[in-house]
Amino acid sequence: MIFNNFTQHIKKMDWVMNIAVFILVGIGLASLFSISYSRGSFPGNNFFEFYQSYFGKQLFFFILGIFLMIVMSFFDWRAFKNHSNLILLMYGICIITLLGLLIFVKPIRGIRSWYSIAGFTFNPIEMTKIVLVILLAKYFSFRHAEMYNFSHILVSGVYVAIPSLLMFLQPDFGSVLVILLLWVGILFVSGIKIRHFFVLLLAGAVLFGAGWNFFLKDYQKQRIVTFVNPEQDVLDSGWNQMQSQIAIGSGGMWGKGLLKGPQVQLKFLPEPQTDFIFASIAEEMGLAGVIVLIGAMLVMLSRTVRIAIMAPDNFSKFFVAGFIIIFFAQSFINMAMNLRLFPIVGIPLPLVSYGGSNLIFSFLALGIVQAIKISERT
Repeated sequence: MIFNNFTQHIKKMDWVMNIAVFILVGIGLASLFSISYSRGSFPGNNFFEFYQSYFGKQLFFFILGIFLMIVMSFFDWRAFKNHSNLILLMYGICIITLLGLLIFVKPIRGIRSWYSIAGFTFNPIEMTKIVLVILLAKYFSFRHAEMYNFSHILVSGVYVAIPSLLMFLQPDFGSVLVILLLWVGILFVSGIKIRHFFVLLLAGAVLFGAGWNFFLKDYQKQRIVTFVNPEQDVLDSGWNQMQSQIAIGSGGMWGKGLLKGPQVQLKFLPEPQTDFIFASIAEEMGLAGVIVLIGAMLVMLSRTVRIAIMAPDNFSKFFVAGFIIIFFAQSFINMAMNLRLFPIVGIPLPLVSYGGSNLIFSFLALGIVQAIKISERT
């Protein structure tokens, strides 16, 4: 009986979306295999050497992620909807861990973004993104009919502003941007009035001006200036995007082939495992690989939109909408960075770039999405 129930539950999952997700992770793993090989960390002579490679670690977290997604698909997501204290507890944990980064973690290349414990790294920002999706879904599911009241926008803005400030102080401007896009996106889904939106837009412009003059560090300003004119300093701040362009442009239709991309193998392309994995894929897998990558993303988008439309209540609808906003905002920004359409802000490509925290929390969120799908109205 238990086995039959388990089988029926698994069958009810959206396997079209799952296959699209597996394709995205698979493309990332193929690229990480090539990157690991170029760094001399793979193939190794023993399991420890294998695990220490980008490919080995990502494969481990992929397997763990699938397990966690299935477990979360059995979770009753209504517990988030019905227990505000649970959400506030998770939110508090996120704030504490983000604050801890500023107090206890030594900066690496000027950034405090993750804890390192026994060889494992943990990035609380990824957890915070998902918790904020849950919190905003809970908040607006009971207030979307009262969006004429500007106070609801202000209160939700405070929930977003606290972790955003802590992320900004790390500094991690890219994650702040994603969180703000999540907030604005949920506001639109909830039915924000146009005049309220323009008030927020004006406030954002004022804050950006103040940030440029008083808060942004010199290297962050330089990234924006370089985005406008990368040829201004091709050997320093403009190097990353110039090398990314070279990698993408040289890939052609079918790519150079795995282990054969000069930009990746000769280490001209910086951070090919995270920020610039899209350029790595374009160079070694070509336009064909990029088409498969974007095609899988579009399939995933269509399936998650369908789940949001068919969701049984406002909370589940807003949660799926929030997940869509987070995932595709990060995807768009990462690819735009690689194509020199956006400044470099340090955003990985979800499910594709190297990173255990990113992968694990993405699969946890996908598990909740699957649980909503299984309970959707017919």
